[in-house]
Amino acid sequence: MPATVVRPRSNGNGYVSLRHASVTFVPRLSGDLDPRVERSRTLIRQAALEELGAAGYGAFTIESVAARARVGKSTIYRHWKGKADLVADALDALNEQPRPSPGGDTPRERIEQLLRHVAAIVVDSTFSACIPALVDAAEREPEVRALHHRYNAERGRALVDAIAEGVATGDVPPDVDPELASWALVGPIFYRRLMTGEPFDADQVGALVDLVLGPSPPPG
Repeated sequence: MPATVVRPRSNGNGYVSLRHASVTFVPRLSGDLDPRVERSRTLIRQAALEELGAAGYGAFTIESVAARARVGKSTIYRHWKGKADLVADALDALNEQPRPSPGGDTPRERIEQLLRHVAAIVVDSTFSACIPALVDAAEREPEVRALHHRYNAERGRALVDAIAEGVATGDVPPDVDPELASWALVGPIFYRRLMTGEPFDADQVGALVDLVLGPSPPPG
């Protein structure tokens, strides 16, 4: 059975909410690799992310991950060169997990739903717990930095695309830069989480979108 970090729960709007839940790691079977070996690697990746979130990158050690995963250090070193390699691979596996498909009848509705999803993730999820450690690790390790940047770019693409669609349909003003607007929308959500520890209220998403993109155009 795959190792479970969190249990996805539908939030009723077409998304899988990660609030009070996390991600199910699916073993990445490849070639002739023994499924038992891949299950062990999956458990170690899970333990690595849990340890990263709990201890931070500076205190993260192979020994602590081995203890959390209940495996020997030699098992970890058989598959990963060291902690940077293990963290990078665990993040890469996390990035492969299923992503919510944007719903909503209009680009603006899809923008708001995507932001509610982000707000849920940064409240309580495996990724949320790792955010401070990832910032630290990205400063120290080029491999982790590259993966962290790629993870953010890939996860943010749906929002950029929804904003660009809104520009094309007239739901968003024509002079809006989709990439810049996406950062302006996501930034306050992460800032509140990192600087105050408080969640960004999903009920404020509409007001945030209006502030950054301007009010919705009148119907017709």
